[in-house]
Amino acid sequence: MELRQLRYFVAVAEELNFGRAARRLLIAGPSLSQQIKALERDLGVRLFDRDRRSVSLTPAGFALLSDARALLERADDFRHRARRLAGSEPVRLGYVNWLPPDLTARTAAAAQVHVDAWVAPSHTQAARVAEGGLDLAICWLRTGDLERHGLHAQLIGADRLYAVATGGDTTEVPARETGILLDADTTSWSSWNAYAEELAGETGATAVRISDGGITGPGFFDHVRRCRRPIVNSPKGQTTPLPPDLVRRPVVAPEIYWTWSLVWRRTEVRGSVLAVVEALRADGHFGIDGPDAWLPKDDPHRRQARLAEL
Repeated sequence: MELRQLRYFVAVAEELNFGRAARRLLIAGPSLSQQIKALERDLGVRLFDRDRRSVSLTPAGFALLSDARALLERADDFRHRARRLAGSEPVRLGYVNWLPPDLTARTAAAAQVHVDAWVAPSHTQAARVAEGGLDLAICWLRTGDLERHGLHAQLIGADRLYAVATGGDTTEVPARETGILLDADTTSWSSWNAYAEELAGETGATAVRISDGGITGPGFFDHVRRCRRPIVNSPKGQTTPLPPDLVRRPVVAPEIYWTWSLVWRRTEVRGSVLAVVEALRADGHFGIDGPDAWLPKDDPHRRQARLAEL
């Protein structure tokens, strides 16, 4: 018995017509008939009742059809996994809103990288990696998230967040004198809300609760105009040009950082995926180890906090 014979069996069972099945399989009708007869001899059962006008499954053929389909599915899965291990399939990379500008140049020699078109929040992209929908993702995660999803993470980038304010003052502003927005849509803004809550609690920044999705974009600028204090921007607005009536102010005491992690499954064995991880390994710490740098306590890249705990 061969896998191709099982494919022939399934095709005839689904078409119940040898001619249509042969055209579907791109083989000659007599050859298909001979292969089915050979399979029946090997199995010791008749799979089809056939005459000049009709083809039907025998009780044995009907009983074996689901098993044949299952074997073919397992064979396809086996082939798919082998191709993945051989690195012949693209490495699927998801992201939130930031990618290294030199991504293609750094990974070209390692593997073919397919950047997924679905731009989603950090917690969504992490879950997709854990479930196998992506091989890698660039997102913001806490140590607890990594443990829960069974992921590894390496630092790949960091944004120093700033405040946006009305007026013409562009001098430094202490974090305690800023505001930070939290949105009622916890599905879309789960990661940002967790970050903002901790930032407000640790630095004295004022938590400003909204319900219109104005964490970024024109809605964010409208909130800045309504508030009486500078508002900390989110990473999604890091490079957005400001309207002429608003200014950027550096935040100090502390300096506020948002980290970007490259994450992958702890069970990952594909050489191509691990080669991309190595190719994207950072050679710096992006300022997050400075004496005035602030990161959430559970940020996996908060080295000073780790050392303090030891």
